[in-house]
Amino acid sequence: MRGFAAITVSVLAGSVSTVQADVLQIELPGAVEQVEAVYRCPDTEISATYYNAESNALAVLRFGDQTLVMTNVLAASGAKYAGGPYVWWTKGETADLYDLMKGEDAAPVSCTEVK
Repeated sequence: MRGFAAITVSVLAGSVSTVQADVLQIELPGAVEQVEAVYRCPDTEISATYYNAESNALAVLRFGDQTLVMTNVLAASGAKYAGGPYVWWTKGETADLYDLMKGEDAAPVSCTEVK
């Protein structure tokens, strides 16, 4: 029997006086590697946490008041994640955030990993 490792993502929502914590718990097979990174973008910073477990790869992005949970999808190069109307595509120390609601030809927000 194979073991499972769980990841937990907490999302805080609400005003200063009332805060609600929503928890998403996902069980993934095997050991989970967790990698954290921060990216500097033109108008914001994006905090990314990557979870890798065997054939599963997730990215949790936090920026502004948004938290996006994304799953790895096929990419010609780099690592590509999709969730809702967004695509997050990393290649080395750079990453692009695409908002698919803006159309196929819309330019992404380009970011660079902070060392």
